[in-house]
Amino acid sequence: MGNGWEFFGKNLIMIGIIFILIGGFFLFKDKIPWIGHLPGDIIIKKGNFGFYFPIATCILLSIILSIIFSLWRR
Repeated sequence: MGNGWEFFGKNLIMIGIIFILIGGFFLFKDKIPWIGHLPGDIIIKKGNFGFYFPIATCILLSIILSIIFSLWRR
């Protein structure tokens, strides 16, 4: 293992990449219509009440993030 500065630099780069991805998501979320509307997402609307829980979207994001972090650990 290298010195502490290598570890710090690697983590700083990863945090920067994560911020760029989150920013890109917010910029382009309207252009990706399936985000949050996948089969398996729970949407309940009754009168003035609305409940939304994106289970399938959460599972998809979890898989993507797991792949990214497993590649990062190598």
